[in-house]
Amino acid sequence: MDHVFYLDGNTKRVSWIIQTDNSISKQNREHADIYKDKISNLQSKYVALHIGLFWGIGAFKIKNEGSVRIKLDDEVMYKQLTTSMIIKDEFVKNRIKFINQLIAQRKLKIQYERIESKNNLADKILDARELETKDD
Repeated sequence: MDHVFYLDGNTKRVSWIIQTDNSISKQNREHADIYKDKISNLQSKYVALHIGLFWGIGAFKIKNEGSVRIKLDDEVMYKQLTTSMIIKDEFVKNRIKFINQLIAQRKLKIQYERIESKNNLADKILDARELETKDD
């Protein structure tokens, strides 16, 4: 099954949206105290990607061997995930390691796509109070 995955994060919260042909799942979370106001926006986006993938697998939205197009609105994050760019940030390196482990364990087919921030659907729900998940 094909999925489209949007993500966003800031120093206080993370959000993600997983779209398939017949469902849209929207999630946002406040950071745990160990991260809240202690990590950068870029680091937070990595937390959103890691938690969102993990949640999507656990909620059976993303199945083993599924295809996931991950939409990224951050140029640095896109380059870090798609090139052999040297990364000095240990937090980011660890998140990438965990994300890649999930991808390998579940045999996911991942495609990273660069988008403009205005097209990031997860940005629009980052601070939402109530979210609705639709399954058609």
